[in-house]
Amino acid sequence: MSRLAANLLDTPPPAPGEAVEVAPGLLWMRFRLPFALNHVNIYAIDEGESEGWALFDAGLGVEETYAAWEAALAGPLRGGRVSRLIVSHFHPDHVGAAGWLLRRLGDPPLYMTETEYLFARYMMAGGETTEDPLYEAFYRRHGADAEETRILIERGHNYLRRVTGLPAAFHPLERRVPLNLGGRSFRVLTGAGHAPAQAMLHCAEEDLLLAADQVLGRITPNISVHAMEPEADPVARFLDSLEDLRGEVPDETLVLPGHEQPLTALHGRLEELAAHHQIRCAVVREICRTEPLTVSELTPKLFARPLDPHQKSFAFAEALAHVNHLVARGEMAWVEKGEVWRARSV
Repeated sequence: MSRLAANLLDTPPPAPGEAVEVAPGLLWMRFRLPFALNHVNIYAIDEGESEGWALFDAGLGVEETYAAWEAALAGPLRGGRVSRLIVSHFHPDHVGAAGWLLRRLGDPPLYMTETEYLFARYMMAGGETTEDPLYEAFYRRHGADAEETRILIERGHNYLRRVTGLPAAFHPLERRVPLNLGGRSFRVLTGAGHAPAQAMLHCAEEDLLLAADQVLGRITPNISVHAMEPEADPVARFLDSLEDLRGEVPDETLVLPGHEQPLTALHGRLEELAAHHQIRCAVVREICRTEPLTVSELTPKLFARPLDPHQKSFAFAEALAHVNHLVARGEMAWVEKGEVWRARSV
């Protein structure tokens, strides 16, 4: 482990509006979130006085984020000249403030992967808030009653409350294509499972990886199934992405994640994340061995702790993701009973 990495791992996170220099010209900022996961990490890369800062992620589209940006622009970002905004993925804690921030900065260019940009635009157009019966049928099929269905559908409405739009044009990030930022060459990597094509930036010369939410140090990224793709297998996509990262990025790389502390020993963490999902699959198989269950019945058995509505929506979608993965592997099967489906182990 480098001295820089060793020192950084012991460094307290920056307060909102402040920054920690994690490498020359690379700043780590942290903004608050109103959830159990109460913060998001933001990064800024110095591209020189004539260009300004390249920003990586924007934060949630709420007033507290705007205030943190104003403090950062007046403070560590030295007046706030910005060359570009790079957004890793469509989740509102990363893309939510993007529209506000771009307008505030005079509309510098936006960089995203094409899939994440289009998915974000779909969500911002009300993609999961429609009154189309597809959405109610999706949750009711998996055993949700009327109140639980209302709570789960509300997740889409909450997305709209916490985003501020995106420009009509963007610069697509292409997998494995270099991106020069302030004299550093970053190769664009993408990861699936947590989001469709989440962007990560790897600087091989300096052993740095801006990992967004694909690799987190203590918690595991949420893996969800959405109503628009009800039989998707995002667990398989996530596990495949972990294998790709193992082959692309050396173990000793300093990982700068979207939440929590920076980390090293990347390959060991990739093994832990993969093992977590194998263990969850084994638990799901065991729970559904004696009797078939709906996803609504399975969720509180898989997530035994009390959950607020925000957490419950993620838990439901992740329980379904593991069932879909096991069905795809032939280790579980759906039992159709009218409008309600139950899963059983094979």
